[in-house]
Amino acid sequence: MSKMWVQLFMSFTLAIGFSLSFRLKPRHLLPAAIGAFWGWAVYLLSLSRLDSIFIASLVAAVAIALYAELLARKERAPATLFLIPGLLPLVPGGNLYYTMSYTVQGDAELARHYSSLTVQFALGIAAGMSLVWAYFAMRRNVLRLRERKHR
Repeated sequence: MSKMWVQLFMSFTLAIGFSLSFRLKPRHLLPAAIGAFWGWAVYLLSLSRLDSIFIASLVAAVAIALYAELLARKERAPATLFLIPGLLPLVPGGNLYYTMSYTVQGDAELARHYSSLTVQFALGIAAGMSLVWAYFAMRRNVLRLRERKHR
């Protein structure tokens, strides 16, 4: 249980550090870090329940993208300000490192295993973000069509 809290704290800290290095406005720092905390919590919960890296990263990416889109509307700021720091904890850096390490060492079986995990992570993140973006784009188009009809 304490390992989970350390991971959540580190995801929060990671988002603040990243946001500071890219000069995010101070009023956006805390919401960006909360997005990372929230996304990693959703990922950990999904992974423990579903035991699938792809589904867990997809669900977490959906949660983060929804959070970013809704917060962007509230704050009148671009969603990417909250999306990118929120997604950082999901980036499969460790798996990619092990993929390359085992490839260089010539251990094809472990390299395949870690490359599979890396691809599952990446596809889950991409699919999750795409679902949310598609929903908001479709919603925006429907609202525009309704607006034109009422003119």
